[in-house]
Amino acid sequence: MIANMDINPLDTIETADDGQSSGERKIARLNILVAITVALLATFMGICKVKDDNIVQAMQQSQANKLDHWAFYQARNIREEVARSTLLQLRLAAASQPAARQAAYREAIQNYEKLAAEQSRKKEELRLQADQDQKDYDAANFRDDQFDLSDALLAIAIALLAVTALTHQRWLYWAALVPTGFGVLMGLAGLLGWGIHPETLVRLLS
Repeated sequence: MIANMDINPLDTIETADDGQSSGERKIARLNILVAITVALLATFMGICKVKDDNIVQAMQQSQANKLDHWAFYQARNIREEVARSTLLQLRLAAASQPAARQAAYREAIQNYEKLAAEQSRKKEELRLQADQDQKDYDAANFRDDQFDLSDALLAIAIALLAVTALTHQRWLYWAALVPTGFGVLMGLAGLLGWGIHPETLVRLLS
């Protein structure tokens, strides 16, 4: 009984107030930490978005170039086939022509041989250009996948950070740093051209 009478009610209230103030300070610090993290992630995502848009434009240009080169390839192929068909007809016709006309046929045959060879050479150049366009597209698509994965991971991180701000659960903040780390890693890989490309995750997003 005597021990209980030694307790000062005012001290108890002050202790409770101190405890409440300490808890509020922790919540405030957590909210500030969440706000700073979200701001940094939003800035990083904006930078990645600009680079990703440029890569997408490059992909579209490579795809258009490839289609154009293949269209020209087909046109060259048709011209080559027509030249070779005409060449064959001239050779067959030349066999039955008199000697006086053989010179004219030989000249025509030589012209069509040159034409067929030229079309074949230009056709091969177009094929190589189309193949290079496909390689350029694949290389750009590789980096685009990195940015897509970074965007998805950072979106998950921001969602977890939003829940952290609502619930004031510190462990959620540390959980949000897991997708944050991987998202930033993939974003840096896209920006700096690193060869990081987790196929399984990319296929899930494709």
